[in-house]
Amino acid sequence: MSAPTVPTARSAFAERALRDQLSNLRGLLLLSMLMTESTEETQILRLAETSVPSFGHCRTEGVHLIDGGWRSVASSLTDRARLADLDAELKALGRNGGPVTSLDRTWAWAFALRSVGDYAGHLIVSADDTPSEHEQFVLQALAQQTGAALANARLHTKERNTAAELRAANATLADTVRALEHTTQIHDRFTRVAVADEGREGIATALHELTGYSIAIEDKYGNLRAWAGPSKPSPYPKDPPARREQMLRRALREGRPIREGGRLVAVASPRPDIVGVVALIDPGATVRDQELLALEYAATVLSMELVRLRSLAETELRLRRDLAEELLAGTDEQSALGRAAALGYDLERTHRVLVVEGRARTQDQDLFFHAVRRAMRTTAAGSMLVARGDTVVVLADRQLSWEDFRAAVLTELGGGRCRIGVGGPCDRPSQFPRSYREATIALKMQWAARGDDQAVSYEDLGVYQILGEVEDPEAVERLVRRWLGHLLDYDAKRKAELVATLSQYLECGGSYNTTAAALCVHRSTLKYRLQRIREISGLDLTDPDTHFNLQLATRAWRTLQALRT
Repeated sequence: MSAPTVPTARSAFAERALRDQLSNLRGLLLLSMLMTESTEETQILRLAETSVPSFGHCRTEGVHLIDGGWRSVASSLTDRARLADLDAELKALGRNGGPVTSLDRTWAWAFALRSVGDYAGHLIVSADDTPSEHEQFVLQALAQQTGAALANARLHTKERNTAAELRAANATLADTVRALEHTTQIHDRFTRVAVADEGREGIATALHELTGYSIAIEDKYGNLRAWAGPSKPSPYPKDPPARREQMLRRALREGRPIREGGRLVAVASPRPDIVGVVALIDPGATVRDQELLALEYAATVLSMELVRLRSLAETELRLRRDLAEELLAGTDEQSALGRAAALGYDLERTHRVLVVEGRARTQDQDLFFHAVRRAMRTTAAGSMLVARGDTVVVLADRQLSWEDFRAAVLTELGGGRCRIGVGGPCDRPSQFPRSYREATIALKMQWAARGDDQAVSYEDLGVYQILGEVEDPEAVERLVRRWLGHLLDYDAKRKAELVATLSQYLECGGSYNTTAAALCVHRSTLKYRLQRIREISGLDLTDPDTHFNLQLATRAWRTLQALRT
């Protein structure tokens, strides 16, 4: 039997080296698993840096990434010049790596952190002695595994970012789909309102159903025209005109709904002269974008509705104006009655013709016309009117205080002047020309009398009514010449106003103070004029008969003046 083999020192060293290699490989395998499971670059690089001394007698000098620069450096590499040289050397080595000569080391190597098709940077390692081939192999494997782990971590990061972007895109798409569905719902609901001709009430109801908020639709002046939802205020609040105008200007300037107190307000103004307001009652300021969109859509639909209403009103106004013109000029009764019935108007009621003259504070006749029209609505005086020259002719179908009607016109004007001539009643269409003529005479006599602005009825003209209806105007002229001829000649020659002074004096009952105030002259001036009147006419103004005839003559003179205008 042979003797057992005794291991030599050389074989023991080889066995120990093999165990060390196996240990390094197991450590490298474990390290590879840890790096693969990690998704953080910082953690992967820390594992690589701290593991280098475990695989031999080497140390880590630093890690340099192409897209991140120096991630770590040894304390001996703080010199900027040396780092700059090292940067240039690493750039020259590229993806293959290789020996590093810019470091003052016995052995230094830049291992490329490679992955499939690319590399991330370099792991710089140094040693006091040249490592064995096995140690260099392990370091090379460590660098390659680090590069693969970095690529894997970056891929995971990219996938996470892509997934996050996809989730955000899906969320955005879902929001867009919901918004589109909501917009379609709004469009369909308001389309039904428009097609069914539901008007302002339908718009308010639709907006309330879409938003859940109470809705008010107002006109330009803040008057409530439609309401939908609970808690309708009674009476409905109305802002002062100045504040209302300021709010409308701000809303039109911003071009979007604005908050006004506890309400969101959208203005519909398809034309400068047409304004409507949609108000969403929101005291808690909880309105979201979807409700805001519905409010803006409602304002658009209201704009179309206002244009439609204005068009209908203008068409009806034009038809009524044409009928009024024919009635004032004289027309066939049956034809007039038929056309009135088609307009839904009862022409067989008792009417009076009013001739309204005046002006606003500006010289805008359209403003005056619409003020008269609004006064007709507020007083229920009628619904037929027509502009003629500087006057507005009203066909009133209701008996009321004409002074109250005149006051309503002035209120709508916001100041200015207004006077009215009222014709006699007419029970048949054929009588409108006569009532119009009477109203014109009443207005002219008011002008000729130079009194205060007022509403004058033809029946109340007294002697003026008789003088205006005289069939032979020359007889009236002879009366005027008989009593006022010398004074008229003097006025014409001297451009004086003795006849007008005498007329005012007689109308004021012979009162010096009242006459002077009416003529806007001094009392002494009035006395001088009256003395000249006595001298020129040779008449005694204190004689009752003379006084009566002179007053009749001056009124006849004013009547002639009025009829000649």
